[in-house]
Amino acid sequence: MAGEADDRKPLLSKKIDKFFTGLADAWNFVRRFFQEVFLPPYEFKEVIHQCYRIGVESLPLISLTGFIVGIVFTNQSRPSLSEFGATSWLPALIAIAIVRAMGPLVTALIAAGKVGSSIGAEIGSMKVTEQIDAMEVSATNPFKFLVVTRVLATTFMIPILVMYTDFVALIGSFINVNGKELVSLSTFFVQVFDAITFLDVFSSVIKSLVFGFTIGIVGCYKGYHSSKGTEGVGRAANSAVVISMFLIFIEELLALQIVNAIRGL
Repeated sequence: MAGEADDRKPLLSKKIDKFFTGLADAWNFVRRFFQEVFLPPYEFKEVIHQCYRIGVESLPLISLTGFIVGIVFTNQSRPSLSEFGATSWLPALIAIAIVRAMGPLVTALIAAGKVGSSIGAEIGSMKVTEQIDAMEVSATNPFKFLVVTRVLATTFMIPILVMYTDFVALIGSFINVNGKELVSLSTFFVQVFDAITFLDVFSSVIKSLVFGFTIGIVGCYKGYHSSKGTEGVGRAANSAVVISMFLIFIEELLALQIVNAIRGL
């Protein structure tokens, strides 16, 4: 039977058939997640543990990156505004750019590199060493314990990290603006909150939820379906990062079109 399956002619080509088979497997994986997430038992302790690993352990990298983004973007925007004598608009410009796009996107890309690769490598190594098979034998649902908990943790924590990144980036921008234009903290943040709207914040949170789900589900899928051997673990971690980043950019583009359409109503 195995030989007949190997000798079977592809419908289009081997690569195209493999691509669509992979899409079907991914769809079944996502569907199984939504089935398992609502069924007991609920692994609350593991979800909290993963939230700590994903959120708290990412704070140093997120803090440094957000602070640098705020300073760099402020420095890059100042010359263009100064040509029109509009440097007083810097706080509003930075706030709009960070809250609408840069904060969610930068945080998601960092998380895809740090968290996505970690999830893919961790679950992939468990797959290779047959720990997942051992969990099934011991009457533990490995999908719920390994996949559901990590996807929920990334979905919950990425929006929190995004809001933290926005705040740190605005602090970095304020330090730069205060040093150049001598703008006070209260004046800076009054202009910031005047510039952003509820739709900006709401769309940022929704995007962050989608980004977090994408990072978690891709990392878990690649690790759960990694091939045998240490090479498969490395390939799972690498592909989890690449695919997550690709999907994040696609989702950012779609979200931008949807939000602009709502804004135009």
